[in-house]
Amino acid sequence: MPSYKIVVVGGGGVGKSALTVQLIHSQFIEEYEPTIEDFYQKQVEIDGQVSMLEIIDTAGQEEYALMRDTYVRSGDGFVIVYAINMRSSFDEVTLYKDNILKTKEADHFPMVIVGNKKDLTKNRQVSLDELKDLAKLFQCAYIETSAKTRENVEEAFFQCVRQIRKYNGGKDPKSNDGLPLGPRKKKLCFIL
Repeated sequence: MPSYKIVVVGGGGVGKSALTVQLIHSQFIEEYEPTIEDFYQKQVEIDGQVSMLEIIDTAGQEEYALMRDTYVRSGDGFVIVYAINMRSSFDEVTLYKDNILKTKEADHFPMVIVGNKKDLTKNRQVSLDELKDLAKLFQCAYIETSAKTRENVEEAFFQCVRQIRKYNGGKDPKSNDGLPLGPRKKKLCFIL
């Protein structure tokens, strides 16, 4: 059974943990408690294939950026979360994407941009069109979710797995050497 390591990143208070707990336990977390790092596993069926999701829910606070980079190195794909009612969290999406690509030493990598808190549309500060435009620019998937109502929660993670599969040419996420498959930046080797 293929296993997919998905790293959930985004600013503090955008609902990363709420999305993850809703996926794993079908429960909504009412109280906000900053996360340092949590690890979850869940067996799911995506497009007719049984798979194991290994989800790392990271801290949104900047003081944990070094720890987050460690998880980014090991991720097969990324769910970048912002809150539709927090413009500043949407503005941070580019920073997270750039950090992922820099850490992975890649020009492109599987990721999904998730606009969470869709249930708060009356307080919306980021339009769906802005999300679509950013996803098109990044050449990645996007979706709006509500961790509270469970709307599109599974689909957000399933889209990430589809992006990983596409990136890897339909193969399992790990090659024989344990490194993710897919396009890699070429490294120069000098023989003296």
